[in-house]
Amino acid sequence: MKINLHIERLVLDGLPLAHHQGSLVQAAVERELVRLFAAEETHSRLGFTSGAVPRVTAPNINGLTDNPVRTGEQIAQAVHGSFMR
Repeated sequence: MKINLHIERLVLDGLPLAHHQGSLVQAAVERELVRLFAAEETHSRLGFTSGAVPRVTAPNINGLTDNPVRTGEQIAQAVHGSFMR
């Protein structure tokens, strides 16, 4: 399965990160979401093969660190979880 994912705008308010780390967070979110959505279980549970989503709201994430890659992974996992409910 081929997954193309593009996040046009990622709003990161109140995170313990420097401004220049935003692009690192966004890249990590995109990578982790592709990994999660590529999983067979996710694909079959979602029931769609393509589409654009104008806005996604995820639950609050506790325990964020100043590591932009880890923060991006945590954000992606929260977003993915909101699709799986």
